[in-house]
Amino acid sequence: MDNDDRTYTAFVGTRLLVSGSLRSVVPRTKEHLDRGEAQPLLIFDDQTGQQVELDLRGTVEEVLARHAPTPPRTGPGRPKLGVVSREVSLLPRHWEWLEQQPSGASAALRRLVEEASKKSPGKERARLMRDATYKIMSAMAGNLPGFEEASRALFAKDHPRFEALIRDWPEDIRNHLAQKVEQCARLEEE
Repeated sequence: MDNDDRTYTAFVGTRLLVSGSLRSVVPRTKEHLDRGEAQPLLIFDDQTGQQVELDLRGTVEEVLARHAPTPPRTGPGRPKLGVVSREVSLLPRHWEWLEQQPSGASAALRRLVEEASKKSPGKERARLMRDATYKIMSAMAGNLPGFEEASRALFAKDHPRFEALIRDWPEDIRNHLAQKVEQCARLEEE
């Protein structure tokens, strides 16, 4: 996913402050911090569930410039095409098989990745969304009653049970997680 398409969600305590693109999240979070509010602020990357640390010093434009997408690394290969060089660890038999492939090891690996990514794209995206939802849920609700059972229901894809288990959680957390679970269900149907 392109960094321009990424979405983020910021929580102040248990209250959802803002959700959207970085361009929409930065001004609201910066405004919150500039007011000197004491409640903790957590920002999540919606695609991965990872907490995001934003350097909010300076103007909104300075913050956005600081967090602009970085161009891909260049190195061996075809950087103009967006090819990025990274290390891969394989067993000797895998390297032997790759060396026998027409067009070389890199081309064979790209073909394998393309084939695998086309098999069940909806299910794979749903799995990634479920993992991201769990990470957000762990950070925001890990100490709330029923967390373990709700986690099991999330991964069992038992959405009615999940919603029943989080019913008494703070409203913004509950609504955000329920929305993510609905997204997972839609992706699995694709």
